[in-house]
Amino acid sequence: MRYRLGVDIGGTFTDFCVFSEATNTLRTMKVLSTPEDPGREVVTGLELLAERHGIEAADIVHMTHGTTVGVNTVIQRKGINLCLFTTENFEDVLELARLKMPDPYNLFSRRPPPLVDRANVFPIRERILADGSVEEPLDEASVMAALARVRSVGGEGVVIALLHAYRNPAHERAVEEILAREAPDLAVIREYERTVTAVVAGYVQPRIRHYLTSLQSSLAACGVPAPPMITKSNGGIMSAELAKTRCAQMLLSGTAAGVIGASHVARMTDTARTMSFDVGGTSADVAFIHGGEAQYGVGEVIGEFPIYIPTVSVTSIGEGGGSIAWVDGQGVLKVGPESAGSNPGPACYGRGGERATLTDAFAVLGFLGQADLGYSAVQMHSALAAAAMDGIAADLGMERRATAEAVVRVAVSGMFLEVSKLVSRHGIDPRDFTLQAFGGAGPMIACFLARELGMRHVVVPVTPGVLSAFGGLIADVKNDFITSAYLDLDEASSATAVRDGFAELRAEALHWLRREQKFEGDYRLVHSADMRYRGQSFEIETHIGEDTARDGDIEAMIEAFHAEHRRVYDHADAQAPVQAINLRLVVVGEVAKPVFDKLAASDAPPEARAELEVFHEGAVWTAPLFDRGDLRAGQRFAGPAVIQQDDCTTCVLPGFAGRIDDYGNIILTSEA
Repeated sequence: MRYRLGVDIGGTFTDFCVFSEATNTLRTMKVLSTPEDPGREVVTGLELLAERHGIEAADIVHMTHGTTVGVNTVIQRKGINLCLFTTENFEDVLELARLKMPDPYNLFSRRPPPLVDRANVFPIRERILADGSVEEPLDEASVMAALARVRSVGGEGVVIALLHAYRNPAHERAVEEILAREAPDLAVIREYERTVTAVVAGYVQPRIRHYLTSLQSSLAACGVPAPPMITKSNGGIMSAELAKTRCAQMLLSGTAAGVIGASHVARMTDTARTMSFDVGGTSADVAFIHGGEAQYGVGEVIGEFPIYIPTVSVTSIGEGGGSIAWVDGQGVLKVGPESAGSNPGPACYGRGGERATLTDAFAVLGFLGQADLGYSAVQMHSALAAAAMDGIAADLGMERRATAEAVVRVAVSGMFLEVSKLVSRHGIDPRDFTLQAFGGAGPMIACFLARELGMRHVVVPVTPGVLSAFGGLIADVKNDFITSAYLDLDEASSATAVRDGFAELRAEALHWLRREQKFEGDYRLVHSADMRYRGQSFEIETHIGEDTARDGDIEAMIEAFHAEHRRVYDHADAQAPVQAINLRLVVVGEVAKPVFDKLAASDAPPEARAELEVFHEGAVWTAPLFDRGDLRAGQRFAGPAVIQQDDCTTCVLPGFAGRIDDYGNIILTSEA
């Protein structure tokens, strides 16, 4: 037997998704994450797959892995003691940043302290101009002086980020060679992205390298023959060896994989506009999917810092199933951002947690507690959830169930606020979108949030609790290539520059795909350019056809930009001169996707396993408890209802009607 394995490590659970190439079926599983011993959960999962399903490690022919080790290192500020080399007189680049408020909705927001302390930023005497010409040659003595200061502060790594190196990297390369010669023990990071991206990458690189090396050793010891492929921030995958040095590309690996999985479900359900809602134990991740395709951009935030590389556009919200409820000094109920994580976890897990969480609130309300969670990794204890909630209730002077409902309302209101900011920034109306809920807690909260946002439709995938692992399983081998151009497209020479620039990118892309990634399958190339009207401050990424790129067809590029500018801003100036700032190429090595059979159909009403009493809006309701495995295509039901399955619980509120589609997805529609 041949199996393809996807693994995604979250704050509470680690998810496994295994596809059998012979039977065209999926097996899924969860184990508790072990943040104190990263990677151990993967070995545990492999052992359980063999024990429970007879899936031997030696039969795994393809493996993808998503991890939060990079982003967690940034959030928890547990990276190395990092130093930064900059062009002389530009040492304040991290403090100056963009000179704008981090959160325009909060008048008291402050820019976060940089990951590199100002005392660890050292000048290098040199100067390259914006056109790539050298105004002041590199002064090697200044490099040696900076290296001495690195030694004096105990620096463990150096980021080299010199001015205008994107046009001419000669000085950065020279500094790197000096450090390799004089200080081979230092981790040296030389990136051409913006300085803050290089700093974030340098800050986490040693931790990621150590983690991936340990993972490779553990997999080899377990007998897994397939080299691990790491999910990337752009929704693709790359080899673990490459990830050790290109760690900036995998910082959003887990969240991006979830969006890729959600995009697959959106295509399967023929949903034109989808808002993916991935809720784990610590946070909720939101993204927008149009026509079954994920959206991409640059400048996504990791912790408190933007990274300027192509990524899936996804935003994290600080509420999850493990978010802890508490009462502040003024007697106001709050939920999060602190999370109970996997250890000890929510009180209802029975693992020593004593503080009430959002999950405990759902247990008190009667929606949870009828079955174990996470493929029996967690046994539910409703009495412990009630005891934890009583502490909050006493502080508020409220009844237990009313307190639990207040906890849910506060958590949902926080999600509503953050999503409202997001849709305002994107200029969209959430009522035009379908909410796709996944993650261990997404289906539990989805109806509550959809009702607040006025969204009429909710989709719950077949395996929502492990959709991120599935997204990694179906992710293509993918990489982005970019070259700076700064071309005025009204000049005769620009056609040759465009043609030659894209030719170089194609050669680089195919070398990466065939030689570095050893990928031998079919591939496709996506050409685009960052373009603007002369004098504009911001560019628009404009997709252009392959023939246009190969021929250097300037007129076609200009027309494509006018059309894109009109689409984004509702106007275009056909008389204004156009510039191409960057040329971009994405290479996509297409991985075979699973093709699933349709679910057996039934006209009979679904049979409930039990009748539950759930508390909602101050009243007790009777709700049927369905098992997901019992549901058949075409069956319908009405809320309130609870649907249990191994990887999550779906809570259907009154006023929602449900049906099961041909492939087993739950489609909920608000009747309001």
